[in-house]
Amino acid sequence: MLRPEHGSPLVFTVDFITPVVDDPEDFGAIAAANSLSDVYSMGGEPQAALAICGFPEGKIPYEVLERILRGGRDKAAEAGCAIVGGHTVIDPELKYGLCVIGVVDPGQVLEQTRAQAGDRLVLTKPIGTGIMAQALKAQRVSAEELSRVTACMATLNQGAKDASLAAGAHAATDVTGFGLLGHLHQLLLASGLAARISADAVPLFGSVRALAAEGMLPGGTKRNLAYVEPHLDWASSLAEPDRLVLCDAQTSGGLLIAVPPGGEGTLLAELEKRGAPARAVIGELLAGEPGRIEVTAR
Repeated sequence: MLRPEHGSPLVFTVDFITPVVDDPEDFGAIAAANSLSDVYSMGGEPQAALAICGFPEGKIPYEVLERILRGGRDKAAEAGCAIVGGHTVIDPELKYGLCVIGVVDPGQVLEQTRAQAGDRLVLTKPIGTGIMAQALKAQRVSAEELSRVTACMATLNQGAKDASLAAGAHAATDVTGFGLLGHLHQLLLASGLAARISADAVPLFGSVRALAAEGMLPGGTKRNLAYVEPHLDWASSLAEPDRLVLCDAQTSGGLLIAVPPGGEGTLLAELEKRGAPARAVIGELLAGEPGRIEVTAR
């Protein structure tokens, strides 16, 4: 975040991903929503973006590239963010995303350092997109499940950000590649706090736990668990699939919001009004060893 001497703070972010769904427009929309999410997680509004694309020339028709760019353009337009240019390079692996600049009201910044002991943790999208993307490659996802997961990943976190500010939230983080527990751990380190969450309270896509138990796991999910496990106190009843799901590497996940105690009801109502895919109180922040997370079964 850049704080100029005059005017509003500016937020700069960049993100790009490889395909997580087969449809080019859907992939472009999801990648754009994912890139815009960091701005929303800080309480900001995206203003302009540059597109980034790696394209395997000769392997994929140019029509596919056009459709990806169209999907990203339309999703950015939904956010009120203009894609003003960009750069495409020849790449053996298809990639697409955005460099984004946004503005933040200086009185409404959702910085991770502002979380406080006692804050309730609220999650705004279900967990499991990494596992579902892996299952899609193995043709283990039904058309109905795919439609739900795709729509969720393509949903902007703009409404969740607006709900957070309306409820007086202290801090937020988006939940993406480091998984739910990885991003929570980083928020806790920034604010000097510990946390307790309930595994049963975390919303999941329907078949995610069963798929995890079958080993349908992306490499990023396994690495996330290895990274964060030294900082976790697990309930003994939580088996490895439960632990992996909570560390699943997300694409375009929701916001994890720290809201003052007593404010969670307002936040849930604001999220419902704005159509957030999930509205779940999953735990609370505690005074304690910075970064430590207790995970209970219930």
